[in-house]
Amino acid sequence: MKFGVVIFPGSNCDEDIIYVLDKILGQEVVRLWHKDHDLQGVDFVILPGGFSFGDYLRSGAIARFSPIMQEVIQFANKGGYVFGICNGFQILTESGLLQGALLHNKNRKFICRNTFVVPQTQNSLLTNQIDLQRVLKIPVAHGEGNYFADEATLKSLNDNDQVLFRYSDDSGNITDDANPNGTLENIAGICNIKRNVFGFMPHPERAADSVLGNEDGLAIFESILSMVKA
Repeated sequence: MKFGVVIFPGSNCDEDIIYVLDKILGQEVVRLWHKDHDLQGVDFVILPGGFSFGDYLRSGAIARFSPIMQEVIQFANKGGYVFGICNGFQILTESGLLQGALLHNKNRKFICRNTFVVPQTQNSLLTNQIDLQRVLKIPVAHGEGNYFADEATLKSLNDNDQVLFRYSDDSGNITDDANPNGTLENIAGICNIKRNVFGFMPHPERAADSVLGNEDGLAIFESILSMVKA
């Protein structure tokens, strides 16, 4: 599978993603600069974490208008796979590729720590190989990770099985205490109705190497690669 990692001014997790895909998983990866108009024939686009354009206006609001995003939007609308992590999730909501918005954390502070998430469905490329009882320890690092949507959108997400992960405690209990940022219904990740665009606030690329003492994030990448094996 050929992956494309989009790099914006202010991206800071792009090399982490590239390392995991290339060195750990042995996949072909190309760098896509924000001013590019060519996706270079990739099969899968990743929007990495960071602070694109300094998070001015709102996180992701300026990146959404980068030339490369016009190509990414067309790619997604034709069924291409797009995965936004943290700031990438924010960019996807600003682009209209995912519903809802990411607001400031409830405590109005930047949060950087390990969290626990549990998958809510196996009906997605990101979760198809993850047991629904498995709790993943994956770090977050964001100031605007508080997922919000109106009641109708939230009902639609739940009715259509579009919630991918919810924050939990280390035993998998979905509680208010396990919610790090105030996100509605502990939502940590969602997909679109066509199930080809994915947003996830935690950083699986930071939990994908034995050197770091945590490889839980590999479960998500291995689910993605299961499509190739199939």
